[in-house]
Amino acid sequence: MSLKTLAQSLGLSITTVSRALDGYADVAPGTRERVRAAADAMGYRPNAAARRLRRGTTEVVMLVLPTLPGRFDEPLYIELMGAMGGLFAAEGFDLTLLAAPPGVEEIKTYRRIVEGRRADGLVVVRTRRDDARIHYLLQAGLPFVAMGRSDVPGIYPFVDGDGTAAFRDVTRRLLALGHRRIAHVAAPSAFAFATYRRAGYEAAMAEAGLPATCVEAPADEVGAHLAALDLLGRPTRPTAILAATDRMAFGVLRAAREHGLDVPRHLSVVGHDNVPAAAFADPALTTMELPLAEAGARLAGMLLARIGGEPPDGMQEVLPVRAIERHSVAPPP
Repeated sequence: MSLKTLAQSLGLSITTVSRALDGYADVAPGTRERVRAAADAMGYRPNAAARRLRRGTTEVVMLVLPTLPGRFDEPLYIELMGAMGGLFAAEGFDLTLLAAPPGVEEIKTYRRIVEGRRADGLVVVRTRRDDARIHYLLQAGLPFVAMGRSDVPGIYPFVDGDGTAAFRDVTRRLLALGHRRIAHVAAPSAFAFATYRRAGYEAAMAEAGLPATCVEAPADEVGAHLAALDLLGRPTRPTAILAATDRMAFGVLRAAREHGLDVPRHLSVVGHDNVPAAAFADPALTTMELPLAEAGARLAGMLLARIGGEPPDGMQEVLPVRAIERHSVAPPP
């Protein structure tokens, strides 16, 4: 079945049938419905390459994960892609994952995508306060959305969790249990999420009239493990540690075991992200969660709207983060 045969069967021009199938508004709704019904009945399938050429699109959306190629070990972003993928597919877009190490190579990857017209839109993750990717994409004009905020001036779509409120509230809960020596193992301050989470912790400690103890570490198990070993080796060790992420909290749990401390009897530990492994840690990790299904749906909707030509005004959302209570928190010894 060819487009020409379909058009002849309907008594319409090839151009009208093609535009009806592509959903153009200049074709009457009744005609569009008649063409689509006939195409379904006759088993016609448009040539995808020809359709992309006519539209000047790729029908591809890309997410560039800031990590070394082959290191797709971030369960948070894999889950986010799962939430977005079905929504993009329903609109005829493929969601593709790439990897690039942060820095010069990462920006080169973005340039190849934009200048080579390899995607109709991009999803930016793990935003930084001064984010070169966002600077570049705002100048390039390619539609994009960000999972997280940044300090880059300009209007762009983003969805973020309210990390400040989440870490303020969990610190208050620890204070209510009786903890007074609460430390925070923070992710690098270059990341926007790290800044917001640290601000919430510090605000709650200041509200209680207590000193804040923050140690910045790489946002992984190894970095947090070393930071926690230092904290737990001090003369007045903390009775509770807030980790910026679950992966960092796993490093804290390892450090507690090496110091001979029982969690939560001697030390309470809290993470953020609610990655699947958190429920199977020993003990199961108390954590916080931004509902990724909701965040992914909103990001996908925003990007599709931007690809369709809508302005980014009003496409900025900060969602509440919910507490996940498990077994790694107790009153202080």
